[in-house]
Amino acid sequence: MWYHKPLINEELLQSLPNLKIVASSGVGIDHLDLNLLSSYGVKVSNTPFVVSTDTADLGMALMLASSRRLVEGYQIAVSPDTKYFPADWLGTEVSGATLGIVGMGTIGYKVAERAKAFEMKILYHNRNQRNKEEESAVGAIYCKKIDDLLQQSDFVLLSVNLTPQTQKLMGKRELELMKPTATLINISRGLVVDQDALVEALQNKVIKAAALDVTYPEPLPRDHPLLKLKNVIITPHIGSATKKTRRLMMENMIESIQMGLKGLPIPNEVL
Repeated sequence: MWYHKPLINEELLQSLPNLKIVASSGVGIDHLDLNLLSSYGVKVSNTPFVVSTDTADLGMALMLASSRRLVEGYQIAVSPDTKYFPADWLGTEVSGATLGIVGMGTIGYKVAERAKAFEMKILYHNRNQRNKEEESAVGAIYCKKIDDLLQQSDFVLLSVNLTPQTQKLMGKRELELMKPTATLINISRGLVVDQDALVEALQNKVIKAAALDVTYPEPLPRDHPLLKLKNVIITPHIGSATKKTRRLMMENMIESIQMGLKGLPIPNEVL
């Protein structure tokens, strides 16, 4: 499967009685009905680890682009109407700011490693607390309650899997807990954020800005209000979109398929 295609439903499974494995690109498996696949004896694999470095890089890129207003700056620099660069056109500093990471898995931890180099204060919220050695290595502080993280962070970065528990994890209440000077960054799945609540929060200056690699749907309808806001950066779900990583993803999928067809243990099998 690439970009969640083809659609794996009961009709397809019934038409493929010899199907042994579905190899899906990327980390997320929210597009797959694991119980349905299991009932047909079909195994599932994904490519979770190979995408983590590039996705973490993009998280930092979105943070920097949003805080320093790179898209707006580019538009000013190339506009035929620009006669001078305004002296009061200012961004927000990243170095020394507080970053709250929601979801400290492989990607979230790699973001923390990068943020440490920017001398950021790092808070994180996760289902399970990391061990002390891992926390110490990046200087991360665990917040058992997400509310504590939201209230303290200058940047809130979402790096969680999409599950029934994380769907619309960031809603109106959570956005209102954030600082009015804070930025929301989403590199997980669009449905983790209540988009209507986000539009309202951005329009009413409840939060300062948002930087999103994911939305729902993808792409957004061309008249969607998020596309009209100057305090939003949206990229086309490119967390893993580098030549090296996409090739490695393909190689991982092929290896899983080969092992599955041979009846051998499947690398990155989703259980």
